[in-house]
Amino acid sequence: VNHSGDHEAAAPAAAGEPASTMPSTAAERNVKSLAVLPFVALSSGPDDEYFADGLTEEILNSLAQLPELLVTARTSAFHFKGQDLPVQDIASKLGVAHVVEGSVRRAGERLRVTAQLVRAADGFHLWSENYDSEEKDTITVQEDIAAKIALALDVVLDEDKRAALSRAGLRDVQAFIDLQKGGELYERAHGDVDRNGVLRQANRYFDRVIKRVPDYPRAYELRSDLYIHLLLDDATGQPLGDVDTEALATAGEQIAANLQAAADYARTPQERNATDLDLAYLSSDWRGMPARIARFVDERGCSWPIWVPNIAIPFGYAPQLNGRFSELRNCDPLRSTAWMNEARSLLWSGDADGALAIARQGMTLAPGEWVGMQLVNALLARGEFEAADHEISIIFQDPFNALVWRMMAAAARGDREAAAAAFETYSADSGAGPVTTVSYYAWTGNLDQANQLASEMDAHPFAGPSLSTVITWCACGAPWDLEATPNFARLVEEAGFAWPPPSPIRFPLKTW
Repeated sequence: VNHSGDHEAAAPAAAGEPASTMPSTAAERNVKSLAVLPFVALSSGPDDEYFADGLTEEILNSLAQLPELLVTARTSAFHFKGQDLPVQDIASKLGVAHVVEGSVRRAGERLRVTAQLVRAADGFHLWSENYDSEEKDTITVQEDIAAKIALALDVVLDEDKRAALSRAGLRDVQAFIDLQKGGELYERAHGDVDRNGVLRQANRYFDRVIKRVPDYPRAYELRSDLYIHLLLDDATGQPLGDVDTEALATAGEQIAANLQAAADYARTPQERNATDLDLAYLSSDWRGMPARIARFVDERGCSWPIWVPNIAIPFGYAPQLNGRFSELRNCDPLRSTAWMNEARSLLWSGDADGALAIARQGMTLAPGEWVGMQLVNALLARGEFEAADHEISIIFQDPFNALVWRMMAAAARGDREAAAAAFETYSADSGAGPVTTVSYYAWTGNLDQANQLASEMDAHPFAGPSLSTVITWCACGAPWDLEATPNFARLVEEAGFAWPPPSPIRFPLKTW
């Protein structure tokens, strides 16, 4: 199982999501909520579809800067691309009151864009307009569409808000085409066996975006992902693929440089805080981490640090995070990892019943193995072992992931022989690595082996992220003695985190 972050093939990382402040009441949220659906490309030039997607995302990002509006994140809005569904059905699935839809036709330098804002309750068009212009006027068109949608929803646009609309996007047509191409590869990479190779291809497009728009933070965040995975794979014994030694040696510097640039160019305080937390976590600078986590908990809106679950949930902050993750799930209701984070946070808070309810709901609305993992974990925490075995047999399409969770389930019910048999099969697989192996030793009560393997991981420069990942996925409290990992122990001490971590699932063979 790929434990190195909460990515999924269907969704780019949250670093790219817009940072909108949520309306303060349920009534406001209902009235001011909307989804911007992918504009349809009516022409068939080589880049026309990427152009239409880029224009859509630029409009979405602009609207998401307005604090009065709740704008569905790109992942969920783009879920309906190519589907001919009634607006009312889409709005119901996304939990929004309005839908923006449109089309794009390109012919040489000529551009025709249609856009309309539809009230989902009765299908009434609150606003619609056709734009006939030249491609060089694309930025003016997208800004006018965003402004008129906001006005149709009774948002008063003062000078600051108009500036925020303009500041949100790339404002460069070729750049947003390249961003769509790179993003497509980025998504594919997180479901591809050659993940790092595909991420290298994606980075060629992100490099082009940065060359044209050097102050666009999202491109830097997306570009950093290759180097994060290189170090995590190296630290956790995963195959690196065709990677030269120089790329690996400079990966830490690349992560720091890209995330620092993303923080420097952040368009909102929420974006800056999110990137700052990710940078601190990945750079193993955990001093002040509790303040960073508290800042995230107190913020509103749809922008969040990618890596906050890996450090905040296992170190005792889950109870404070539950409401925040619920809010983020409402921003992106068709993203499986959004449901996973909320279910996992509830589980680590000691609320296995709530975790199970959220995981089941997530499997209905946004099914995927990520949220399925938390459904199984909730059943294990409740001692429902037969139900857990049944869910494992139907949730996991990847036999390797199914094997890992069968091993975990056997250990949770105290069946040492079954756990050992599953581990023997697991160990023979080329994808086997120390993240699950340390967890197995902890689940089955082998402290010496857990300490030895954790100590080996502790010697790697990426010890902080890799070992905190073990804790998160083990869900077993302290998988090893802290004294066995002095570098990781220093990070825990600098952050002021409590040790041992909570144990949301009971493993009867584990004696410490």
